[in-house]
Amino acid sequence: MNYRQEAEAILEAIGGKDNVAAAAHCATRLRLVLNDESKVDEKKLDALDVVKGTFSTGGQYQIIIGAGTVNKVYAEFAELTGLGDMSTSDVKSAGAKKGNPLQQFVKMLSDIFVPIIPAIVAGGLLMGINNLLTAPDLFFEGSSLIDQYPGIADLAAMINTFANAAFVFLPVLIGFSAAKRFGGNPYLGAALGMIMVHPDLVNAYAQATVGDIPVWNILGFEIEKLGYQGQVLPVLVSAYILSKLEINIRKFMPASLDILLTPLLSLLITAFVTFAFVGPITREAGNLIIDGLVWTYDSLGFFGGLVMGLLYAPIVITGMHHSFIAIETQLLADIARTGGSFIFPIAAMSNVAQGAATLAVFFLTRDKKMKGVASASGISALLGITEPAMFGVNLKLRYPFIAAIIGSGIASAFIVGREVLAVALGAAGLPGIISIAPASIVSYIIGMAIAFAVAFGLTFVLAKRQAKKEAVKQAA
Repeated sequence: MNYRQEAEAILEAIGGKDNVAAAAHCATRLRLVLNDESKVDEKKLDALDVVKGTFSTGGQYQIIIGAGTVNKVYAEFAELTGLGDMSTSDVKSAGAKKGNPLQQFVKMLSDIFVPIIPAIVAGGLLMGINNLLTAPDLFFEGSSLIDQYPGIADLAAMINTFANAAFVFLPVLIGFSAAKRFGGNPYLGAALGMIMVHPDLVNAYAQATVGDIPVWNILGFEIEKLGYQGQVLPVLVSAYILSKLEINIRKFMPASLDILLTPLLSLLITAFVTFAFVGPITREAGNLIIDGLVWTYDSLGFFGGLVMGLLYAPIVITGMHHSFIAIETQLLADIARTGGSFIFPIAAMSNVAQGAATLAVFFLTRDKKMKGVASASGISALLGITEPAMFGVNLKLRYPFIAAIIGSGIASAFIVGREVLAVALGAAGLPGIISIAPASIVSYIIGMAIAFAVAFGLTFVLAKRQAKKEAVKQAA
């Protein structure tokens, strides 16, 4: 393959060098910010052998090329445009400036929560392992593994301690990440998070067992000594205040005093405001949001699962699914009350359905290029990565996408009716089994089978209808 020629052809199809504002690449895609996306010649791009699909999201125009090839094409593309040495973060920042306020808000949440996902995933999966060890009726009728084998009881207790750490100290993780995102010192953000879960405070998880919450009495003003373990919204707002306060104090603080007084004043003022005003208000707001979601899940049941299953893939197209990370984190952090996340299983049903529809296209199409894209992206979707399948195949042909969202809706209605919950974040697809509460694993597997069967079969049905329509058009 002549990578120079491919890069030149791509550049010509997207409107030339002057239409490219920023460029980078990830493992499989060219990520571009274009000045005017209307100048893109989609037909010309699709005709190129090296291009496996295209889509636009979050201010970025992304061209799917494939692992191993994309970096070579990008090297030539960067030389042609003079836009080398850009990271995907640079491109994201450039693309975000083109987004509307809602898109920018979603991206802000994504920037904060994506970096801490590994810690949340690790904690959640450890929680799942603990559940496997302690859940009754999973392996033995009427008893758990530790009941049958008391020698592993301490192992389960140790794993439970490890699992809870990321959620107990969640404000520390969010404080660090949020302060960094808002332009402040991330270590001050972490320190603020530590203050919010200090051992001298009443643990938020134990609030119900405590009679009167002790208070600080400051000039006649009483402030509760209540911690923020497992809370999301309070530390997000407080980290924003801290960062903006730090930035503004630094503007007028003499350089000789900056290193001493700026951190002191920023942390002192923000911590006081957090415990006095911001924390209590945002704690209640966060609890209302979660209670509302749990009520919706409990009350709408089958119908709610159907609607969310139908809408999940369209939400992914807009990029708004990134905002779910913050909600899922709160659901998992407050797992004693919520039982876990109902969003993750629905996402898994959607991903499996998209993969099934794409694999159906593999068997239906005679186009060699489409067949190659469908096989690779279909398997990827089953494993939890759906963008290549959705944008490279299903949305392009339309009828597989319709089949997929119907399969997702039916499967989601089933798992919500069976009260399937996740105890961890992870790959939302076949590997997601290990993230599901032990009591729900069988229902989760059945749900995936429903999603696959409906989407796969319906794609064949809709393909035949599509073929008949096209035959009628040609005859006319």
